[in-house]
Order: sequence, then structure tokens, then C-alpha cells
Amino acid sequence: MPVDYKGREHSKPVIRSFIASLVRLHYKAMLIQKISIASFLQKHTDMIFYFSGTGNSAWVARQLAESQKEELLSIAEEINENKEYTLKAGEKIGFVFPVYAWGPPKIVLRFIHQLKMSKPGYLFFVCTCGDDTGRTAQVLSAAVRQKGWKCAAGYSVTMPNTYVSLPGFDVDPKDIEDQKVQNARARLQFINGELARGVQMKRFNCHEGAVPFTKTYLLRPLFNVFLMSPKPFHATDACIACKKCEKACSVHNIKVTDRPAWGTNCTQCLACYHVCPVHAVQYGKATGTKGQYRRFL
Repeated sequence: MPVDYKGREHSKPVIRSFIASLVRLHYKAMLIQKISIASFLQKHTDMIFYFSGTGNSAWVARQLAESQKEELLSIAEEINENKEYTLKAGEKIGFVFPVYAWGPPKIVLRFIHQLKMSKPGYLFFVCTCGDDTGRTAQVLSAAVRQKGWKCAAGYSVTMPNTYVSLPGFDVDPKDIEDQKVQNARARLQFINGELARGVQMKRFNCHEGAVPFTKTYLLRPLFNVFLMSPKPFHATDACIACKKCEKACSVHNIKVTDRPAWGTNCTQCLACYHVCPVHAVQYGKATGTKGQYRRFL
């Protein structure tokens, strides 16, 4: 905007007009910002909380959040924030997580226990598993009931195997891995349709497998006592100190200097093992000849 600096009296109205224009623009910007914030809060009050190690559950959670128009929040990041979440009447929340030893990961149960929010209008879960879930649904549902809430719907999605820490367990061959992911896409279309309708279940839609009670209530406690220790983790001489294992650890349990060092806060997700580009991360003597799974890492 041209200003006549030679004539003082002529300049005053021009300057006043210029200042008034700035004020109007500032007011409009503030108004737009308030509207945008209000729209964001209104749009993203429904939430999906997810935990993922090797990326399978994170991938599933993203598909659900995109379809259901829900905000996506990482349990591993939120658990230490001590937040209080606000829900409007009738709004829903979901939990997405992998099955560990035929049950929900401890970090998921701990997060639900400490979760601060009003009673959801609709609550669901989706668990991922390589084969079967055991009584995972019942364990998760019981944790929700302890808060006075009700789990309305629950599903399992079969994904590629990632557990390699015991004899007899390994990743899937590539053709089976591809087929599982393809089937999972179709499965998620079905689940999204059910969630959009707000289905209320009498029995959860999970693949429990054989002897589910024994697996969840007898074998799972033994697994948690004897097979959850991070002590067997180590890096071989092949380690290049690239820090990919440190970055992949969702609970920040690994620190790398010349070699990775594991702390005590381990979920046994095995992301550190699978992400290593030179297969240097090992779990005792069990993983030396096992495969790695990096599809979503």
C-alpha cells in the first residue's frame, strides 16, 4: 500500500486505514483458528488406543481409525502421560493390540486400569494374532468390567507370525505371510461394517483355537513368570550400532552405545530382533536360525 511520507496530514488517514485493515485480518485469523480447533475437537473425540510391537496391530489400528474417523493414540506413549480423556455422551473408544501368550499384553491391561475417562457409549476391541487367541477376549472384557464399563464388541484378525523366542516358533513363509495380510484386509472390511452399525455382541468374534482355557489361564501365567525376561537378549559381533533396535522399541527399553543394552521394561514384542538389518539381535540361543518379519516396521 503506497504511503505519502511527504505530506504528514495526508499520511495519517492512510496509516489509520492500514492499521484498521491489520486489526480486521488478525480478528478473522483468530476466528478461523477457533473454528478449526472446535471442528477438530468435535471430529476426533472418538478414540482408538493401540499397542504394537512389530507393526501388525499398528497397521490394523490405522485401517480402523481411517474408516471409523477416530483419533489414533499409542498406548505406549500415552501410558506415562497420566491424562484425563473427555468423551461426550454416546461416543466410542476402541483398543487394538496383539495377543501375547493367549492374552492381552500387560501394558494394555495396565493402561486400561489407569485410564481416566467417563463411561464410553460404545467400547470395542480388535486383537491380532498369528494363530489363535485363547481367552484373550474374556481377559480384556474382565479388565473393562472392573471399571464399570461394558465391552460391546470384540474381534480377532489373523496376521503373520512374529514370535520366535521358543523352539518350534518361527515367522511364516512369504506366501503365507502375503495370504494372511490379504485375508486381513477383507476381515477389516467386515469389522468396519459391524462397528459402523454399533453391533452389540453376546459372544465375541475371536478365533480361540483348541483348549483356550488351558492356554490362557494355565500356560499364560507360566509364560509371564518364566519367559518375559529381557536378560537373554544380546547383540552378536555383527552389530553395527545403527540404533534401529532402539528406535523400534515402543517402550524405550533399549539404549545403544557401541552395542544395545536392554532395560527391565520389556514387553517381549521382539521388534528389536525383527528390525535388525544384520540379524545381530538374538534371544538366547533360540533365534539364531529363525527368520525376521519387517513388513510394517
